[in-house]
Amino acid sequence: MNSILKLLIAIVLLQALPALAQDVPLLAPRVLNEYPHDSNAFTQGLLWDGGFLYESTGLWGQSSLRRVDIESGLPETTIALDEAYFAEGLERVGDRLIQLTWQAGLAFVYDFDTLELIDTLEYDGEGWGLCFDGRYIFMSDSTSRLSIRDAESFALIFRGAVTLEGQIIPAQLLNELECVGDHIYANAWNTDYIFRIDKFTGVITAVIDASGLLTAAEREALSSGSVLNGIAYNDESETFYITGKNWPKLFEVVFAES
Repeated sequence: MNSILKLLIAIVLLQALPALAQDVPLLAPRVLNEYPHDSNAFTQGLLWDGGFLYESTGLWGQSSLRRVDIESGLPETTIALDEAYFAEGLERVGDRLIQLTWQAGLAFVYDFDTLELIDTLEYDGEGWGLCFDGRYIFMSDSTSRLSIRDAESFALIFRGAVTLEGQIIPAQLLNELECVGDHIYANAWNTDYIFRIDKFTGVITAVIDASGLLTAAEREALSSGSVLNGIAYNDESETFYITGKNWPKLFEVVFAES
């Protein structure tokens, strides 16, 4: 991240946070359970379905699609991507899993049950995060906007800006996504924050501070770039699973007033 982008993010967050008590609530994750997470998994996309975690991991030559046992943190099945691709966001849409790539302009489509590659989809620009609300696909792409796409064709329908306290957020901030009800939860890249976004307006309605999840020693042991990333929702328990790139743990949480 360059110094200008760091400054922009700092200005937006530092200006907004003092006013959150009146306008945008500041929440924090309340930890219900901790699970092991593969510290070699550079988490780019995460979802929960049918008793398993599904995880997209990135980096050149290390990208994969995984079906993961939550108790052990280890993949039951791993599909390695070609070294030419850097995997990003992941979502289930019907009987398919759709996995984005960072700069290739391609999404890989897998059969949900077998994890067999069955199709590829094309899009313009970068691929970052992905989520599905049962009707539309939402996608982040390194900009300040979220794209809405057709669930069948993946065709672009609309792109809208995300705002915090009336200001459009900086580019390269919206990362991994999770659709829950009327909201989209988005990791704020290279920060410890998660945004709760009204999916109809693009307005950030809450900011979640997840900086307290790891201990100081656990953070010290992380490699460069091992930031908070990965949000999955369990609609049966109404809880979230969150982790980070190369993190040693995955946390089951609810979000509450800090």
